[in-house]
Amino acid sequence: MNIPTRIAIAVAPLLLACSSTFAQDRQQDTTPPFLTGDFRWRSSEPLLAVNPERLPPSSDNPWHAVKDPSVIRYQDRWHLFCTLRKLKGGDGKPPGYIRIGHLSFADWQGANDAQWHLLDLSLGYHGAPQIFYFTPHRKWYLIYQLEDSTRDIAFGPCYSTTDDINEPTSWSLPTPLYSKKPDNLKGWLDFWVICDQEKAHLFFTSLDGRMWRAETNVADFPSGFGEPEVVLQGDIFEASHTYRVKGLDKYLTLVEAQGRSGGKGRRYYKAYVADSLAGEWSALAATGDKPFAGGVNVELPESKWTDSFSHGELIRSGYDERLEIDPGNLQFLFQGLADEYWSGGYGRLGWRLGLLESVRK
Repeated sequence: MNIPTRIAIAVAPLLLACSSTFAQDRQQDTTPPFLTGDFRWRSSEPLLAVNPERLPPSSDNPWHAVKDPSVIRYQDRWHLFCTLRKLKGGDGKPPGYIRIGHLSFADWQGANDAQWHLLDLSLGYHGAPQIFYFTPHRKWYLIYQLEDSTRDIAFGPCYSTTDDINEPTSWSLPTPLYSKKPDNLKGWLDFWVICDQEKAHLFFTSLDGRMWRAETNVADFPSGFGEPEVVLQGDIFEASHTYRVKGLDKYLTLVEAQGRSGGKGRRYYKAYVADSLAGEWSALAATGDKPFAGGVNVELPESKWTDSFSHGELIRSGYDERLEIDPGNLQFLFQGLADEYWSGGYGRLGWRLGLLESVRK
C-alpha cells in the first residue's frame, strides 16, 4: 500500500466525523424554536402609521393610532384589518372614535401609502378584528369586539361576513356570537376563532390573568358557542392568538403580558403550546427573561422606535379557518411604541405597526 493511500485511509474516519458533526450543527441550527422556546427576532422600522392623506378627513378629532392588526395574503396581496383610533375618546366617547380599517397592498414597502377604508359596521366602539376565510360557508369572516349595551354584551364578540374581501362596503352588519354575556364572566375582550376538523374554538382574555375557551361544532358555526371555561391562568393580559403549527401536530397560543418599567407598558408576548385546541397549554416561552417576543430577544434598527411588543399576529401560511403557520418562516406583525411616548393615558398612545422576522443564533 503506498503512502497516499495510507493517508487517505487514515484521514477518512476524521473527515466522516467532521462531516457528521457539521451535519449535526446544521440540524441544530434549523431546530424550530417551537421545540426549544428560544425565539430570536429582528425588527423592521415602522411599516404603518396614521397617514392623514390616506384616511377620511377628521380635523376636529384626528386619527392617531394604528392597532390590533390581523392580516392574510390572498391573490398576491396583503389584506390588513386593524383598529384605528382617534385622539379623543374616554368620557363621552364621540361616535366613531374607534373604527375598524382595511387596506390592501402588494408588499410591505407600500403599506403606508395604501388607501384606508373604514368599515361601516357601527358608529359605536368596535375593534380588535380577526380575518379568516371559513371554507364550509365559502365566506370571509371578520370577528371583532363591539360595544352593544342593548344586549348586555358590552365589548362582546360579534362577526360580519362578505363574499368579496376586495370590497370594503360589502361587509354585513354585526351579529353577536352570544345573545347575552355568559353568567360566569365579568368582562371579556380580544376574541379569536380557530377551527379543527370538528369544532370551532373561541379564545379570549378577561384582563384578570385568565384566558378562556368556548366551542361549537363546525357545522353550527357561528352559532352554538357554549359556556366558556378557563384554560390559562397567571401573568397574562390580553390579545391571545392561537395557531396550528404546520408539520408539528401542535397548536401555539400567544398572549400579551405587561412588563414592569416605572409605570410604562413594556408589553411583551408569551407563548404556550398544546397538542389539541381543547387540551392543556404548556409554557414554551412565557417569562420576561424568555419571552416569545420582547425587549430581550428582539434586535431593533438604529431608530430604536419601540420598547413594547404589543397586540400582534403571526403571518399565516394560508388564510382559512385552520390558521396554520409555517415554523420555518416566522414573521410577527405587532404594534409598537417607545417608552418616551408612553404618556397621557392608554387611549392617547400613538401605536404604529412593525414586523419581526425570526433569526437564528
